[in-house]
Amino acid sequence: MRISIFGLGYVGAVSAGCLAKSGHTVIGVDPAQVKVDLINDGKTPIIEKDIGETIAEAVKAGRLSATTRVDQATEHSEVSWICVGTPSEMNGSLDLRYVRRVCEQIGVALKRKKEFHVVVARSTMLPGSMRNVVIPTLEQYSGKKAGVDFGVCINPEFLREGTAVYDFYNPPKTVIGEMDTKSGDLLQGIYAELSAPLIRTDIETAELVKYTDNVWHALKVGFANEIGNIAKQLGIDGHKVMDIFCQDTKLNLSPYYMKPGFAFGGSCLPKDVRALTYKARSVDLDLPILNAILPSNERQIERGVRMVLDKGNRKVGILGLSFKAGTDDLRESPLVELVERLLGKGYELRIYDRNVSLASLVGANRDYILNRIPHISNLMVENMDEVLAFGETLVIGNGAAEFQGVVERLRPGQVVVDLVRIAPPQRSNPGRYEGICW
Repeated sequence: MRISIFGLGYVGAVSAGCLAKSGHTVIGVDPAQVKVDLINDGKTPIIEKDIGETIAEAVKAGRLSATTRVDQATEHSEVSWICVGTPSEMNGSLDLRYVRRVCEQIGVALKRKKEFHVVVARSTMLPGSMRNVVIPTLEQYSGKKAGVDFGVCINPEFLREGTAVYDFYNPPKTVIGEMDTKSGDLLQGIYAELSAPLIRTDIETAELVKYTDNVWHALKVGFANEIGNIAKQLGIDGHKVMDIFCQDTKLNLSPYYMKPGFAFGGSCLPKDVRALTYKARSVDLDLPILNAILPSNERQIERGVRMVLDKGNRKVGILGLSFKAGTDDLRESPLVELVERLLGKGYELRIYDRNVSLASLVGANRDYILNRIPHISNLMVENMDEVLAFGETLVIGNGAAEFQGVVERLRPGQVVVDLVRIAPPQRSNPGRYEGICW
């Protein structure tokens, strides 16, 4: 395939060299003549492991060249990759001037081109950038319609400096955010030889995925550092702790716990976070990331309460009271906190949870509900239908299988506040169904 790559910095140079090595004909484009000359001389414009040899081989084979001419590159390619920088402004916002300028230039070139052309953004941009900047600019300067006359995709990169060439051929995933199927098909063909999972999705989701990855990586670094800090203070080797931590690929390094939803609770997580942060304070150690966990969790409870209040209905049915499905554990359940706040505001409630049936509770759980939250136990019913008949607003609090069909059973005027995404295909519709994070 014939590919033009705009921007010969870190991402652009690696992409150009690797695509050419894979057999594609690549034209690099950059306003800096020195970068263009280096590429055409078979030399790399960046310092990166293996990229020098990759570019040299590609140029020698006649599959890689560079130019300052946008029109020339666009005319002689089927796909254009935008790999220009998106630096931060002083307030933290993105400076998209380079993206906008390249889109203007590509748009002008597209005006004269008869063949269907696909524009792929590799630059990291906030959600909305494609719809509000890239696509309108391309359409304005080409006089053509995106998704009809030319294609548009966003294809975030996951390259680590120092291992970028390896990462290009061995990515953790390939994400294609597509405006039209034809463009997605073409881009998928470029990655046909890679074994990584390939995900095709909408443009906005793909934009946010890249930020989610990087913020998570930043959080991991900060988390590991704070564990290391308290470990050292206690005379423990933090590296040993994290090495053992990383052995667990079922919970610690996995999709587990990584589903947006309601606050966490139960007998372990809240108390253990409190205990560790207390210990840190006792040895005069400030751990801002760990200290932020419980306040963040509290904000999610407040968000759930606000969603219920905003519906304006005084009769509320709660489906699920334990902190997660399949357990009768009410200790520090965020649902208990939600119920108590609604009661404090004078709401009428009915609660159903098969696993928290008073008749079946024994031991500590029975003692907890009778002695710690007796006012809540009086609101519990033995049948889900009673809750569905009573509630004007229905709150789905955990993922019990029997709650999956609730949305289909709504009567006129009823609305669901879903805290767990009981029905994955559902999207928020404030008049009937609203999810806390979707």
